Amino acid sequence: MDGSAFEFRVLGPVKVIRDGAELPMSANRELVILACLLLNANRVMSVERLIEAVWAGSAPPSAWRQVAICVSRLRRTLGAGIIKTSSPGYLLRAAPDSIDWLRFTSMVDRSRTLADPGSAEAAVLLLREALALWRGRPFEDIRGLRYDVARMEESRLEALETCLELEIELGRHHQVIPELVALVAESPFRERVRAQLMLAQYRAGQRAEALRTYQETRRYLREQIGLEPGPALRRLHEQILRDESALMRPRASAPRPVAVTPCQLPPQVLPFVGREEELAALDSALLGDAGPATAVISGRGGVGKTTLAVRWAHARLDAFPDGQLHADLTGADPDAVLDRFLRALGVPAQDLPGDPDEKLALYRSCTARRRVLVVLDNARDGDQVLALLPGGAHCRVLVTAGDPLDDLVARQGAHRVFLRPLPEDAARELVGLLVGAAPAQEVRELVATSRGNPLSLRLAAARLRSHAVLPAQDGRSGRAGQPAA
Repeated sequence: MDGSAFEFRVLGPVKVIRDGAELPMSANRELVILACLLLNANRVMSVERLIEAVWAGSAPPSAWRQVAICVSRLRRTLGAGIIKTSSPGYLLRAAPDSIDWLRFTSMVDRSRTLADPGSAEAAVLLLREALALWRGRPFEDIRGLRYDVARMEESRLEALETCLELEIELGRHHQVIPELVALVAESPFRERVRAQLMLAQYRAGQRAEALRTYQETRRYLREQIGLEPGPALRRLHEQILRDESALMRPRASAPRPVAVTPCQLPPQVLPFVGREEELAALDSALLGDAGPATAVISGRGGVGKTTLAVRWAHARLDAFPDGQLHADLTGADPDAVLDRFLRALGVPAQDLPGDPDEKLALYRSCTARRRVLVVLDNARDGDQVLALLPGGAHCRVLVTAGDPLDDLVARQGAHRVFLRPLPEDAARELVGLLVGAAPAQEVRELVATSRGNPLSLRLAAARLRSHAVLPAQDGRSGRAGQPAA
């Protein structure tokens, strides 16, 4: 088992989720060691650093042995292969997107690249999603990780300040005032937050409140640390006193293109017969909120996997109002497919990140709160699909593959539909729709030789129709086999 099957949460109480269920993690020392390894995932942590995290400078002589015992217990809980011994300590292997702290930092880094005014909305969405990962204060009462906690908390506050600043520039000053008031109470020495509150109040028509906020800030700083507010805060106070018009002008934003809901599904293959049982199975698997997010249609070549997937997807358009994405993965590079998907979801080409991990993080951010169907046709293996899975709880993925994709079923809990040849009655119905009134003997032979394979049926029916048309064409031209005069 590897770390990709887990979800690790450290932005709040430490939790380990496997297959939707929380694993019991009660021993305090084990939690400290696990937290330390998660913060440094895929990097070796020395035993000395783990000892410092657990005992914070007051380690007993048996500390090395106790750390080894805790690691052994963690291995029993998590399974083999997650925590490896690597001199001079241990290493925890985990996919970056399985740890909420690493997802948070990745999204914040990505938001910094959206500096263009026209991308402010996208940056806010990314930052709000990142901040929503926080469920409380990390590692409370763990003295050995106090510096890590301070670093993480500073990252959260900087991200929140940046988000609020962007929202003020977008004209949402009324909405952010309550949040800014709470943030000032939480972090009273952060002058940037107080300046944001003053500006939001002023733009909301609360000039007196903005001036009072400054006076309260000045009094608090003088009482607590004996200092006057900094130059930026003093300058803003003077601008408000003079009612400078520049304060009411948010930075200009570029016009945003009209959003287009992607609908990339290929045309349906018609006529379509049978498959009621398989369609009902896909409904049951993909339409319920509690069902798996992925379904795999597997079977032999020509049995109709793509036809079934496209039929179901077209019939369920209303279930996915935010769009349908489609890709034929035959020989495709998942990175190039992600580029296409992101552009379809409204990300300008110039904003596409070059790093594949950042690209995947942005894709999952764009789909986090959308109902999108992703159809991945002709998948080679599970890894090709994993690189294209969306992030939203309401997104669904429909995969077709010749291989059963056992690894995807095991790792993602995907539902699988094994597609078999058409039964004889359905095959006869399809032939009838394809060729019309044909000699019964020919129809029987066609059905028998195709063995229920829809592609073979369609090809044979096309040849049968060609043979039926040729004599009529010859009759119109004069004698059979002779060119017209």
